[in-house]
Amino acid sequence: MANDLFTALKVKVDGTGRKIVFPEGTDDRILTAASRLAAEQVLQPIVLGDEQAVRVKAAALDLPLEGVEIVNPRRYGGFDELVSAFVARRKGKVTEEAARKLLLDENYFGTMLVYTGAADGLVSGAAHSTADTVRPALQIIKTKPGIRKTSGVFIMVRGEEKYVFADCAINIAPDSQDLAEIAVESARTANMFGLTPRVAMLSFSTKGSASSPETEKVAEAVRLAKEMAPDLIVDGEFQFDAAFVPEVAKKKAPDSPIQGDANVFIFPSLEAGNIGYKIAQRLGGFEAVGPILQGLNKPVNDLSRGCSAEDAYKLALITAAQSLGE
Repeated sequence: MANDLFTALKVKVDGTGRKIVFPEGTDDRILTAASRLAAEQVLQPIVLGDEQAVRVKAAALDLPLEGVEIVNPRRYGGFDELVSAFVARRKGKVTEEAARKLLLDENYFGTMLVYTGAADGLVSGAAHSTADTVRPALQIIKTKPGIRKTSGVFIMVRGEEKYVFADCAINIAPDSQDLAEIAVESARTANMFGLTPRVAMLSFSTKGSASSPETEKVAEAVRLAKEMAPDLIVDGEFQFDAAFVPEVAKKKAPDSPIQGDANVFIFPSLEAGNIGYKIAQRLGGFEAVGPILQGLNKPVNDLSRGCSAEDAYKLALITAAQSLGE
């Protein structure tokens, strides 16, 4: 079950001293999650906001705040240093005056805490749009060397089954290079969740059964992914059944290293990925954990504005695990 997944993540994170910053410190769900994380002593939550307002809100919710660090950007002792670091990071694109204004925004401030090492990761989005969460991350933390774009994955869980679906959240029309990068990063995410990745690049064709620019894009992505990660088991292009059903794989892709046993599925477009994970969730009874952002130098993750306290708690554990690296 998904709970087993998070039990394993807690074991991985426990004792590592990870610090996760929550910019939305007066949101009921965020405070509930932060209080629980602090009580369990799995990681150190940092919530942003006016300290009195945070404490009043916590008291109204009957939440203990022992172990929760409260930081008010307007009263932060190292604010000038953050401003200087931000101006340097933006390489002249932002004046000091503009930086001071921007860093009063909780998402920018929180992202700078991650960039400077005062926190190990950030979880936002309960009250902000995806753009509000991701934009500071792309400007400040940026993508890993060799990675052009961040991407969003879901871990699909049903009983003992676990699969990785990508990209289901960020890139509308990825090209071959994008798909290759998504494949390699998704394999790393799979490792974090205890899976030995076997990556299938999906299409409406299996191994040339149809030919079009769309299928050729995926075939090229397979070639690039193998160049980027020679030891990774990755193949395609596959129709989903050829990647998932051994009997179909034997007929359609007999020479492939993947014989109906893929556990990481890379969709050719955002619409395919988004539709695919929701079908698995709603018709297949899978729990969809995510989206988990990947490809950044340090982890930043985005909640849905319809999230629960449980969602925030789980995403904080994922973010802490990502910060440990693989």
